[in-house]
Order: sequence, then structure tokens, then C-alpha cells
Amino acid sequence: MGGVVKVYGLAASPFVATVLVCLEEAGAAYELVPVDMAAREHRTPHHIARNPFGKIPVLEDGELTLFESRAISRYVLRKYKNGATTDLLREGNLEESAMVDVWLEAEAHHYEPAISNIVQQCVILPMIGGTRNQHIVDENVEKLREVLRVYEARLGEHGYLAGEFISLADLAHFGFMHLLMPTEYATLMEECANVKAWWEELAARPAARKVAELMDTGFGAV
Repeated sequence: MGGVVKVYGLAASPFVATVLVCLEEAGAAYELVPVDMAAREHRTPHHIARNPFGKIPVLEDGELTLFESRAISRYVLRKYKNGATTDLLREGNLEESAMVDVWLEAEAHHYEPAISNIVQQCVILPMIGGTRNQHIVDENVEKLREVLRVYEARLGEHGYLAGEFISLADLAHFGFMHLLMPTEYATLMEECANVKAWWEELAARPAARKVAELMDTGFGAV
């Protein structure tokens, strides 16, 4: 498989953003194909054929079609590992790759459920004419605060979540955190100096800056 891969979705989607950051980190050529969420294009037969769950992102690479952002991200980093400036999966070291997996699981099961509810209520709903449910926000702010306290302790002992090396375990946090930072709940970062420094370093990476620009050009309805 060669050439330009296609990513179906909206850059402003945090799940799409994770994939785009990985593609940028790997120096891979890609085409972002917009999916009109407001028109429910993601529920049409041609998109369901790409992802039976009707979600974004979807990646097409020749005859291969993938969905689920974390699986796509791993594929991208494996395929284009020679173009990346650093090994973001650490697959050459069993213990290091295991720690990447551990903290990717933590992101999926602890961080994402909490922060996604806050972003949904505070960012996405207002953009599409909805009104936030403050009870949901408050409940998930406390959950996210607890997650960040765990991260704070971890980052006090190590430079990055999986160890002394940046990895997909760190990059996977980018999309949702980028959307959270313009809200009043960015103050959660002020409570955790190590997390704040980690985030600022992550956000300053060229790949993250490039994707942040794409995210900020327009949301659509995600």
C-alpha cells in the first residue's frame, strides 16, 4: 500500500485530531475528506459501509479500511515509523511498549469518559444550539480532577506518561485537551503543575500545532 491515505471526518473532532497528529508526527501524506455531520452523512449507507457504527474517523489506505481512532493511530505509527522522528509505540522494547499500552488504556477508560462529557456540554452543544447540563459538567469535572491527580503523580516521577519518552499514550490526549483549554475548566491544569508542563510541551510540538490550526478553522457539528 502506498500513496496518500484518506481520513474521513472533521479535524475538530478530537478523535480525528488524534489520527491527524499521528500522521503529522510520522510525516505521512494524507487527505482529510470532510463528513457532513450536520446533514447526518455519517449515517448514510456509503459511510456505514466504511464504519458500521457510523462514527468518525475512518481511514482508507488502498483496499484497507479502518475505524476506531486508537487502532488507526497504531496502524499509522507502525506503517510510517521510518518517517517519524521518534518511536511513538516503542515496539522495539517489550517493557516500554507495555507501558505505552497501559497509559493508552488509562486514557481510554479514565480520561476520555470524563473530559468528553465536559467538552460535549461546554463546547459542542453550544455550537449546535444546545444548552449545557451543568450537573453533568460538575460530575465529570470531579472525575477529570481525580484522573489529573493520578497523572500529576505519574508525571512527577517520569517525563511522560509511559516513561522517559514521548509516545502515543501522550499524543492520544491532545484532541480533547485542546478543546477543553478555552473553557473555564482549563483551570484544572493550574492545580497540577506537572500536568500543565506536560500539556504545554505536547501542545508545542509541530504536529500538534498544525492539527490545532485545522481544528480551529471550523467545527461543523461533531
